[in-house]
Amino acid sequence: MPQPTPARSSRTSSRSALSAPSRPSLPFRPSRPFPPHATSAPVHTPVLAVTADALVVADFGPRTRRPRRPPGPYRRLLATPGARAFTAGNLLARLPAGMFSVSAVVMIAGTRGSYALAGAVTATGLAATALVAPWTARLVDRYGQARAALPATLVAALGSLALLLCVRWDAPAWTLFAAYAATATTPNTGGMARARWAHLLKDDAGALHTANSFEQAMDELCFMLGPVLAAFLCTALFPEAGTLVAVVLLVTGMLLFTAQRSTEPPARPRPNAKAPLRTPGIPALLVVCLATGGVFGATEVVTIAFADAQGHRAAAGAVLALQAAGSCAAGLLYGALKPAGPAARRLPWCVAAMAALLTLPLLAASLSGSLPLLALTLLVAGMATAPTMVTTMTLVQQRTPRDRLNEGMTLAVTGLLGGIACGSAAGGWTVEHVSPAAAYAIPVTAAATALLLALLPPRTPGHNPRDAATRH
Repeated sequence: MPQPTPARSSRTSSRSALSAPSRPSLPFRPSRPFPPHATSAPVHTPVLAVTADALVVADFGPRTRRPRRPPGPYRRLLATPGARAFTAGNLLARLPAGMFSVSAVVMIAGTRGSYALAGAVTATGLAATALVAPWTARLVDRYGQARAALPATLVAALGSLALLLCVRWDAPAWTLFAAYAATATTPNTGGMARARWAHLLKDDAGALHTANSFEQAMDELCFMLGPVLAAFLCTALFPEAGTLVAVVLLVTGMLLFTAQRSTEPPARPRPNAKAPLRTPGIPALLVVCLATGGVFGATEVVTIAFADAQGHRAAAGAVLALQAAGSCAAGLLYGALKPAGPAARRLPWCVAAMAALLTLPLLAASLSGSLPLLALTLLVAGMATAPTMVTTMTLVQQRTPRDRLNEGMTLAVTGLLGGIACGSAAGGWTVEHVSPAAAYAIPVTAAATALLLALLPPRTPGHNPRDAATRH
């Protein structure tokens, strides 16, 4: 590019220009054209102008913006048409799952003065749910979520309100069992959300992995916030407040969720596939779920007992919330990563990580006896929970026929509930007969059992074309 002559750019020229009358500067263009670019894009030549003692370059070419960062996996997931609407309603309906049992215990124990009665009533409801939930899920698969789940929710809400009235009006104890047993018709809200994702993302395995991780994180979030909210309502307002608010949230959330018909999976009035319990690979996964549930049930009971032994029983809820927080964070991180290899190969590694990390609370309780250190180790141990559950639910979705998907996932939840009951009983017995610190060996044993079961080779499905058609 030619430069301006020294006479124009020198200080002498500029000083003489001060004494001369000012003239408007003329645009200056180079004598030779700029060399053409190698690309076919248009060339924008800058305009040069000389003032009294400065060279001004004006470029009127178009400005290019920096490319925006691509959206993250969860932003892309929630950008799916209709996803945000059904997710919001499902979260409202799912939050009471962590509220009902705590509200019932506080309400019954506070008015009747018996934790034994409160525990027996909630245990009855848990057993009834384990029996009724698969049948409710089968109706959801056959008649659709809106037609089956909403009436089942209303029946469960009436059962909770009946329990509230029985407690309020000092009805006989047997009425508490009957009323709480009616809540067993509560649909598996998390399973219905996963069924919608499986319907919307059936051709995208990576996005479905992110969706399952998101749902697991939401499960952990609801079971972390639900008990805290229930305890606050029952103590700050009145004993029945937790149950009443939970009923309102459940019905409102289910109404919003089932109103989103565009994302609802199609109903299968006459399913051609066999029951999930007879599907190859599903029984083995249910046994793994049973052992994994033992981890959850034992950890909860033992942590409460350990905090009570240290004189900080009120802090047990916060310690367990830390474990759920670790699982929630790990679930979101696991969903953002691309899974390596098939889910059947990843499951043993996830369960092995859970078993290894669960030794940390055992060591912290046995060697130090420090509750803050125990809370830290539970936070770390909880980080292996979500990957294990996400991989398990992915395998359930892969091995269950599509026209019975809600039933298959509800059976997995039923296995978890049965494991929680067994783990709670084993943990409580060990706490009373040995010590709270030694009782942390129960979750480790349950996780090791789940690992052995996950390492067993599943029975591969046969090459029946009819089975293949129902699966795909």
